[in-house]
Amino acid sequence: MLINKGFSPKREQGDKSRIPPGQYKTDDFPVLSLGPTPHVDTKDWSLRVEGLVEKPQKWNWDEFAKLPHEDVVRDIHCVTKWSKLDSRWRGVSLDYIMKEVGVKSEAKFLIAYSDDGYSTNIPLEDIVGGKAWIATSYDESTITDEHGGPARLLIPHLYFWKSAKWVAKLEFVASDAPGFWEVRGYHNHGDPWKEERYS
Repeated sequence: MLINKGFSPKREQGDKSRIPPGQYKTDDFPVLSLGPTPHVDTKDWSLRVEGLVEKPQKWNWDEFAKLPHEDVVRDIHCVTKWSKLDSRWRGVSLDYIMKEVGVKSEAKFLIAYSDDGYSTNIPLEDIVGGKAWIATSYDESTITDEHGGPARLLIPHLYFWKSAKWVAKLEFVASDAPGFWEVRGYHNHGDPWKEERYS
């Protein structure tokens, strides 16, 4: 995992009721990636949704921009122990996407895949009911490359490695399939309030 040079955490106490155990508040947005930052041009971007669905879909950038977007303000928490409060995003709810594709009843998990080969696994109960989005904007601007632009998964109630950057495909499956970090010792679920950092 690479951390951008020059980042020095500001260890603020913040509102302790909103900061999970072992975390500290930061006003920065640290950059953490597997390797070199990919650049995905919006003219080349697409999101495929497949697996256990009635109507597999593939949206390009212009098509996705026409879907209903929501403003989202949430706290986010990284497994490297920083928490950023009131982060502002805009994106399409996974509730809407799941309705559009018709997720089958036998689907129990979502596997998210990124353009850089990354993947992560999430139980369906962690993405329904207004818990997850495909975000296309951060802090009222387009999401920069280093933060996963042009679009990333956003699941703010789980550690942020579950919010896959440069998201390219969503696959709904019946059986769990641990992703990149999960097979390398990270916890399979990743709840910050339970400190589910490592398996």
